[in-house]
Amino acid sequence: MPLTDEMNDDELMLAFTRGDAAAFERLYARHEAPLYRFLRRLLGGAMAAQVDEVFQETWLRVIAARDSFVAGAGELRWRAWAFTIAHNAAMDRLRVGGRELSVDGGSDDEDSGDTLDWLQAQIGRSHPSAEDEAFWRAAGRQMLQCLDELPHEQRAAFLLHYEDEDTVEGLAQRLGLAFETAKSRLRYALQKLRRCMRRYLVEMEAGA
Repeated sequence: MPLTDEMNDDELMLAFTRGDAAAFERLYARHEAPLYRFLRRLLGGAMAAQVDEVFQETWLRVIAARDSFVAGAGELRWRAWAFTIAHNAAMDRLRVGGRELSVDGGSDDEDSGDTLDWLQAQIGRSHPSAEDEAFWRAAGRQMLQCLDELPHEQRAAFLLHYEDEDTVEGLAQRLGLAFETAKSRLRYALQKLRRCMRRYLVEMEAGA
């Protein structure tokens, strides 16, 4: 079957399993940026120098596991499958490397936008005015720093839930956890992030 722009991820993956290399190239182009961003945040600043290597390892695992992929009823089946592979690759690296210090790549503006969506919802400001742009950029960088301070299990739960829009049930299934364990990891992550951001906002207001 010839490739078309309307083909979803599952269809492209199945085409790839049948030997269509162009289908894999389309999948890679669609998901390169979000997968890389997910891994960079999951590994954190302390292991930022290893993101590229884990990113490439993730795609190699996707290729190696292509025959095990089973298309699902929803359009996000491939994305859930691939992000689970990415999560496992990152967790393997964290277990081997621990929290080794490495060069911190910093927090650029590319990360700020979608992080701010969550931050704005938490503190009740959904449409900051243009003059608030500097505030939101700084808050976004602080949010990423707070995220980097979480234990990696809690950071993974938060990212899979909010970055990949997975449900708690899906999160538990993908990580091989009991539902209550997955729910607890997510709750603790949110509590710590909110405390961290509240301290930042209070300190910023006091210094204004």
